[in-house]
Amino acid sequence: MMRNQIMLTALLPALAPATLLASDPMPMPMPMPGWMTGAWVGGEGEGWVDEYWTPPRGDLMIGPGRVGQGGKLLSFEHMRIEREADGTLVFWALPGGRNATRFVAVHADGDDIIFENAANDYPQRVSYWRDGKKLQAQISLIDGSKPMNFSFKLMGGP
Repeated sequence: MMRNQIMLTALLPALAPATLLASDPMPMPMPMPGWMTGAWVGGEGEGWVDEYWTPPRGDLMIGPGRVGQGGKLLSFEHMRIEREADGTLVFWALPGGRNATRFVAVHADGDDIIFENAANDYPQRVSYWRDGKKLQAQISLIDGSKPMNFSFKLMGGP
């Protein structure tokens, strides 16, 4: 009798639907970084940089950015953050209107997010995080070397 119970217990997993046996819950998709929403400005002296991020809607955020010195524009970029059909969160950068470069989110927790593309020449990592009322950003190589840091405050804010 005991042997039959052991055999039945051993067969139950094989007879049960796979969905009932999943021991690992499905991972939650990374959240959209709605905390980036706003019109942001930074820079020192005559140098300036600004970014504008729309609130997430339809799993998409859109953000243009500019860098300048005094009244002169030095560069611009079109950016977007979107969720792909498989749930992957992606940052697309189109510097100077050139071809789009895809960076995949590798970390998102609270008020920070990191996107990476090791195949890109520079940057290979794009990071954003909130520091109180400020939005911080850094671009770097995949190992964190050659960092360029940006600190933004809300336009018209303290």
